[in-house]
Amino acid sequence: MPLAPPPGGTPARRRPPGMTDVARLAGVSQKTVSRVVNNERYVSDEVREKVRRAARELGFRPNTAARALITGRFGRIGVVALGTALYGPASLQVAIERATRAAGISVMVANTIEGQPDSIGDAVDWLLSQGVDAIIISEPIDEGVELRTDPDVPVYSVGRSHPQAENLLTGEFNADGSREAVEHLLDLGHARVWHVAGPASWFAARERADGWRAAHEAHGIEAPEPIEGDWTPASGYAAGLRLLQDPAVTAVACANDDMAIGLMRAYAEAGVDVPGRVSVTGFDDIPAAAYLTPPLTTVRQQFEADAIRGLGILLRRLPGAPTGAPLPPPPPDAPLLAVRRSTAPPPNRRNGAPGKDAR
Repeated sequence: MPLAPPPGGTPARRRPPGMTDVARLAGVSQKTVSRVVNNERYVSDEVREKVRRAARELGFRPNTAARALITGRFGRIGVVALGTALYGPASLQVAIERATRAAGISVMVANTIEGQPDSIGDAVDWLLSQGVDAIIISEPIDEGVELRTDPDVPVYSVGRSHPQAENLLTGEFNADGSREAVEHLLDLGHARVWHVAGPASWFAARERADGWRAAHEAHGIEAPEPIEGDWTPASGYAAGLRLLQDPAVTAVACANDDMAIGLMRAYAEAGVDVPGRVSVTGFDDIPAAAYLTPPLTTVRQQFEADAIRGLGILLRRLPGAPTGAPLPPPPPDAPLLAVRRSTAPPPNRRNGAPGKDAR
């Protein structure tokens, strides 16, 4: 039996607070509230905070669709990212989200699935259908397909991730970082440096392999054949078992820290000392890298700085982008290579001291 309506009929649904209500509570004009909502200039910090305080008190949330109709902008950036827990891609995604929030704009993420055909194109299509002002592709895998893009919505990348996306960063960080790690090992006296590479379909894996080769070429040395892994400790462990069969191996540069961890586990189980018998480097500087036994020499990634710099460039190029909430300054640059105790001169060059700058 249906319940009877309450006395007096169905109560009217409460109207959500609007900009007029915020303006009344803050004691400012509706135009001022609009400027704050859209992060426009010409509003003092004191007034801006007063409006935001009133908005929080009332539970006011701007209507994105209405704002887009008036300004032609959604105040939202789409991000295409690989759905993964891998340290590098996940850390970059978090850094981009923090930077966009600091800039007063929202972010919508479309996660892809590794190995699914045209997953990047599907993610771009979905973001365009939701309404975004620009798209950042941080998806690291080369699918070899052309995107179906909208000429009114620019497509960017933070780092090289797709040929149709304009890279917001300058330099060749992956190649330069890998080359510096290999140069460090060659300078210690190792004749050659073996390489445990990432999957060939990943842009970063290719670039890190390029840096490894370039370091050998600069010294007039022929690089040995690389071993391809899949970023996991298990693949590093398997590579370690293979390299244990070759007594000429005295130094290994791994394309990420997780594979370096697996490699060192294989050596430890075989009774091979790191760095006494074999030196090992990684890439990423994951939080655990400094606490391994021995602490891992590795290339530092600077995700927060890259995200802030990249987003700053994007906002300067995007007409009508928010201007009232400046981005925080990027953290200061740290040395590219963190030299720790997993690297040392080879046995035939050792004088009893660990690698330089070891800690």
